[in-house]
Amino acid sequence: MKKGIFTFLLLFILGVFGWWWFGAEEKASPVFKEAHSRLKVVASGYVPYDLLRTIGGDKIELSQLIPAGAEPHHFEPTPGAIISIRQADLFVYISPEIEPWAADILKGMQGVQVVEAGPVLEGEDPHVWITPYGALAMAQEIEKALSHVDPKNKSYYRQNLKQFEKQIQSLHAAFKQGLARCKTQEMVHVGHRAFGALAHDYGLELHALSGTSHQGEHSVRRLAELVKLIKARQITAVFTEEMLAPDLARTVSAETGVNVLPLYTVHGVSKEDFTSGKTYLDFMRQNLANLQLGLQCQI
Repeated sequence: MKKGIFTFLLLFILGVFGWWWFGAEEKASPVFKEAHSRLKVVASGYVPYDLLRTIGGDKIELSQLIPAGAEPHHFEPTPGAIISIRQADLFVYISPEIEPWAADILKGMQGVQVVEAGPVLEGEDPHVWITPYGALAMAQEIEKALSHVDPKNKSYYRQNLKQFEKQIQSLHAAFKQGLARCKTQEMVHVGHRAFGALAHDYGLELHALSGTSHQGEHSVRRLAELVKLIKARQITAVFTEEMLAPDLARTVSAETGVNVLPLYTVHGVSKEDFTSGKTYLDFMRQNLANLQLGLQCQI
């Protein structure tokens, strides 16, 4: 009899303890699930990173593969970078033309949705985002991918895309108006031909030191041609890019007496700019201001 009472009490105590334990765990579990339910997304560089941040907002857990301050064209993925992609739900990069290293690490990749946000036809300028509507096209591809992988938040992503589209329309209007009345339309860029689409869209004539790839040769002959052009056309300013060593631009400036102004490709940004949270729109507005200054535009 005593043994039966003892067994009953033991089972009762275990039952109460079990109810408390599992009940408490059940109450805590939604917090855990919510903390880990966000889509895990990896972006190759800063352009897709910023567009993902804009469209994905607080519904995604976002990281960037190429470290801030690193040269994106010469990036070599580490084992840790490859692991971060394998552990993601979604990996977004621009294109094989811009990020040739991506092809190798994506071979045999399973369980990860991969999106090429800025595809181009062979021979076309791969810098699709360096004009407002090119960036919008990338954002649209990103929204499609997020909505496909995470359909329950589709309306959230679409709303963010609509808001970004309004900002792009405003940016385009600012470029159109801001570059309409300039003393010169000749844009001399002491760097690679990354701003071709921008020049085309806003009626500028681009003269670049090399082609659309950073691998292009900065020949002495081409440098001499630019110097001759600057003197003949009485150009007062040239442009360079943020990830390019300043030596070439300084050489041109010393030969011609022109000012040197930066333009941002946005593909790679400094650690300071990354930490401060500067956006694609911020960089493009700065590009517009520098173009207006260098081309002597009426504002």
